[in-house]
Amino acid sequence: MDEYLQINRAWWDDRAHAHAVSSFYAVERFMDDPTFLSSVVRFDRPRLGDIGGLTTVHLQCHIGTDTVSLARLGARVTGVDLSPASLAEARQLAEATATPIEFVESDVYGAVNALDAESFDLVYTGIGALSWLPDIRRWADVVARLLRPGGRLFIREGHPMLFTIDESHTDRVVVEHPYFEPTDPMVFDEPGSYVETDATFTANASHEWNHGLGETITALLDAGMELTALVEHDSVPWEAIPHQMTQDESGEWRLSDRPRRLAASYTLEARRR
Repeated sequence: MDEYLQINRAWWDDRAHAHAVSSFYAVERFMDDPTFLSSVVRFDRPRLGDIGGLTTVHLQCHIGTDTVSLARLGARVTGVDLSPASLAEARQLAEATATPIEFVESDVYGAVNALDAESFDLVYTGIGALSWLPDIRRWADVVARLLRPGGRLFIREGHPMLFTIDESHTDRVVVEHPYFEPTDPMVFDEPGSYVETDATFTANASHEWNHGLGETITALLDAGMELTALVEHDSVPWEAIPHQMTQDESGEWRLSDRPRRLAASYTLEARRR
């Protein structure tokens, strides 16, 4: 296994249970309300449309809250993730909510070998996934190979402009990190997580990469995909820039001061030709 995969898998394994019991992922709401959907899926519900009966693979599914949400909308879903601890939490959630989902342990680049090529109507990826991958062109190739001809990709992701911002500044927005995909990873070694938790973590190193919006679109086009929709948003579902964002009633966070300055996330759809 590549070094970055070992490092990042340890990061996610260490945080899986803390995420599952946090209010951020609202796992108890899934137990209590069989119609409840994750905030990420709810945000894009009008764009997602009718997915009833679609054979769907959720790449980088983490603890499965978006995966269960897709199944509740009628999709036949397989969840894929590199973290066994995350998949254990996802399987518990699916079992507790009586949701028929198959979960497969694999990194993204190995997904075609772990599954069957050209066997899915829909590839879904939720927010906060692509920055863990070193090569956007390899990702696009995997997406295209998983989809049947005419199959659809649906992804909401943090905007690459957001990921250039230095979070350590609390009084101004400072562009510090690369916008375009770097050769070497951005290496972080920080305690804690993006959820509110009292847990103490030991695996704090992570390797991450940014991917420019043009790079992502071009990679998909070159892989045989056709862009069908692209919407940029001024909000994200977590406090991406601490002390400089305000949360709205739906759970989305945007800059407190002139939020229209920053593209914070985007929703992209494409079809395999």
